[in-house]
Amino acid sequence: VQLVESGGGLVQAGRSLKLSCLASGIIFSINSVGWYRQAPGKQRELVATITSGYSTNYADSVKGRFTISRDNAKNTVYLQMSSLKPEDTAVYFCNLVSRGTGYRYWGQGTQVTVSS
Repeated sequence: VQLVESGGGLVQAGRSLKLSCLASGIIFSINSVGWYRQAPGKQRELVATITSGYSTNYADSVKGRFTISRDNAKNTVYLQMSSLKPEDTAVYFCNLVSRGTGYRYWGQGTQVTVSS
């Protein structure tokens, strides 16, 4: 299983950015996927998740600003980030939970830096 994130970069506060994560080596549509992030010196934290049934869950800190979505035909999960804040600066990781085993797969991460 391979998860490859893209779309990170440097952006000014208040602007938007869209992350993508392409999955391969697994039946994507039946598994829950999500985004986590880790800022320097902090633990990795949940940002948003989406189930195979398209139910979503968001961290309180991003509700109303971030939107997670998935395209099963493209084996891809997205994270649309709007009204970005400097505190959103982190490495963002894609995560997939295997429906069969419960094993968690991780991507290599993509850096998002929000300047004030």
